[in-house]
Amino acid sequence: MCGIAGWIERDSNMAERGRVLKAMSETLERRGPDENGTYINGDTALMHRRLVVIDRENGKQPMSARHGDATYVIVYNGELYNSADLREELKADGFHFRGHSDTEVVLKTYIKYGARCGEKLNGIFAFAVFNTRERSLFLCRDRVGVKPLFYYAYDGGLLFGSEIKALLASGKVKPQVDEQGLNEIFFLGPARTPGCGIFKGVFELNPGECAVYRDSRLTRSTYYAIEAHEHSDDEAQTIERTRDLLTDAIERQLISDVPLCLLLSGGLDSSVIVKVASQYNRAHKLGRANTYSVEYRDNDLYFQTSQFQPNRDYEFIKLMSKDAGTNHTEVILDNTLVADALYDSVTARDLPGYVDVDSSLLLFCREIKKDFTVALSGECADELFGGYPWYFNRAILFEDCFPWSRSQQIRRFILKDGVCPRGEEYVRQRYLDTVARAPKLSSDSREDARMREMFFLNFYWFMQCLLERKDRCSMYSGLEVRVPFCDYRLVEYAYNMPWRLKAWGGREKGIVRKAFEDLLPEEIAWRKKSPYPKTHNPAYFEACAQRVRNILKKKNTLTALLNKEAVESIIDHPEKITEPWYGQLMKAPQILAYIIELDDWFEKYRVEIV
Repeated sequence: MCGIAGWIERDSNMAERGRVLKAMSETLERRGPDENGTYINGDTALMHRRLVVIDRENGKQPMSARHGDATYVIVYNGELYNSADLREELKADGFHFRGHSDTEVVLKTYIKYGARCGEKLNGIFAFAVFNTRERSLFLCRDRVGVKPLFYYAYDGGLLFGSEIKALLASGKVKPQVDEQGLNEIFFLGPARTPGCGIFKGVFELNPGECAVYRDSRLTRSTYYAIEAHEHSDDEAQTIERTRDLLTDAIERQLISDVPLCLLLSGGLDSSVIVKVASQYNRAHKLGRANTYSVEYRDNDLYFQTSQFQPNRDYEFIKLMSKDAGTNHTEVILDNTLVADALYDSVTARDLPGYVDVDSSLLLFCREIKKDFTVALSGECADELFGGYPWYFNRAILFEDCFPWSRSQQIRRFILKDGVCPRGEEYVRQRYLDTVARAPKLSSDSREDARMREMFFLNFYWFMQCLLERKDRCSMYSGLEVRVPFCDYRLVEYAYNMPWRLKAWGGREKGIVRKAFEDLLPEEIAWRKKSPYPKTHNPAYFEACAQRVRNILKKKNTLTALLNKEAVESIIDHPEKITEPWYGQLMKAPQILAYIIELDDWFEKYRVEIV
């Protein structure tokens, strides 16, 4: 994994902007702490920060290749999982390779297939290729949206980068937020409308999108979209196909030239990955797999069961580690440090985010990075295979709204009168736009048609928020995290799977459970879903409450928007917050943490409301 950035501007000389280009590159140093490089050609500059994972010597970037009468230069962030297959295909067409890096395969795939190259790639990536003859720039983002790619287009120029901070460092992009941006932050956050970069004029390529910049014009196009098809496999075939696809995705993602570990929560998704990886290691004589889990100090003293979090993870983690024969490490996080890390979380995202779910992951990844550079994680199974409670509560399932943020009442509650007057209307339209995009078949039952809509809602919203969290919080410490459930082949198969099969046995992710039940301990295979662990320690709430009390004493951009009395009531009566801000677990402590992140963001980024 890496960080990429670039700038192309008509009639300019990028060689004269060395100081600014260096500043842009340095914003991405955490994503790529091992190497860096810059390519300048007249009005074009490409920058790269490298985290070395595959082929240290032959994978240096920016990388160039001559073909015909043109030179092609690439900056690439990601991992390719069909690299070996594509390399052999390209060799058969006469292409030569000096190493085994993914970057070289992607570059030569582009040279051969042009703008259709994304259709050939199976992986997580964002990259740019400059054509010296055409003076054109090609941008591409992976099909599922695991890796980020932001851009800012203006009259005569284009900036792009892995993170928004790289664009801001150019001086061309102003940290300005208009009404749309405020609606995003206050009424949708920590999610973002697909493609929206919050700051005025900043956008992001959507999953499965590419773009060409030529003659001062940017043209976006979609090279991949989820389609509706009849599911022709019977039950036995569906179980087998699910197992084969996921096993293949996991095994492809175990390739690394640097130390690799696995994240283990004791739940179904991570346990499948751990067991498949452990078997792969034994078959290839690679030694015992290494696993990591996270917990909060004294959480056992304060844990309370709920519909969403019925039990603690510890016993299941211990069981799974023993069953798979892993070397296991448990990371214990201090609650005050989790609150302290909220500020670094804002820097990692460039935006207010998923509060302690972000900050705890950031601290967790920091510890893992001490010994490992690559990790595999079980994200996105819930979005693809119906793992959340809202899939099974029919009152919520057919409710005409985002299921993880059904009411904007608490969001409206903390704002002064007149702030974001059309916030609820804005959210409603984003919801309608999304469900309208979900392709369906005339043969779909009412339930299956709604499940397709729910898939799209989860895929383009809830899942993207989690993927953004995973990318920013891991890459902040230079740790690459891979997500096998995001293999696009599995996405396509899950989308077209009838609900009766997906929810096999009437259970969340039932088809995955059935597909791997003989591989896992029964207690794991059929364990009720439990979300990413959060702290239940009152020390965390008090740490956040004190910070918010101090914020309310200020006179700044944020406090001019907040209803002080409403925020104070959350501090004084947290038990009255019954509807989560977002998802399942963002209640009073997390709402206060979001206010902390908002305050830090407005001040750190010097955000101006326009």
